[in-house]
Amino acid sequence: MRPKARDAEFEDFVRRRRSHLLGTAVVLTAGDHHLAEDLVQGVLVRLYLAWGRATRRGGVDAYARRALVNAFIDHRRRPSVARETVTDTVPDRAAAVLGEEAVDAELLAALEALPERMRAAVVLRHVADLSVEDAADALGCSPGTVKSQTARGLAKLRELLPQAAPLAAAPYEGDPS
Repeated sequence: MRPKARDAEFEDFVRRRRSHLLGTAVVLTAGDHHLAEDLVQGVLVRLYLAWGRATRRGGVDAYARRALVNAFIDHRRRPSVARETVTDTVPDRAAAVLGEEAVDAELLAALEALPERMRAAVVLRHVADLSVEDAADALGCSPGTVKSQTARGLAKLRELLPQAAPLAAAPYEGDPS
């Protein structure tokens, strides 16, 4: 593939999919926009370097998702990374936004309580709306692992966010006729 054609294809991919990758990264990082930007930037660099392999296999989106999940998990494992602490000062950005919708801060805090791989499984299945097989491919595990991690993650989120759980068969108090 000629360098100009490769660059044009890569640029087109970035224009179409960067915001989606960033939205997924924001949820994976539990609302840390700066870390999400860093992860996506690193993923795009890796994707550019591996563009030929990714396009030959036909799975550029899958490659990018897997690279993003791996970058997130690797970042969390690095002991030398200085962790920032949350403060009550005003942030330097207007609001947490995923696409057009604001992301609920309480949900992000609950997601942060989940272990990284469990959080990644929940995000890939319910935010990125991937199939079990695609999420398994992105995580590098079996579909059964995705199912169990997602189920456990959702159960933990229900514990942490009881008010968000659907109403459980509330008795009907209206007129029966």
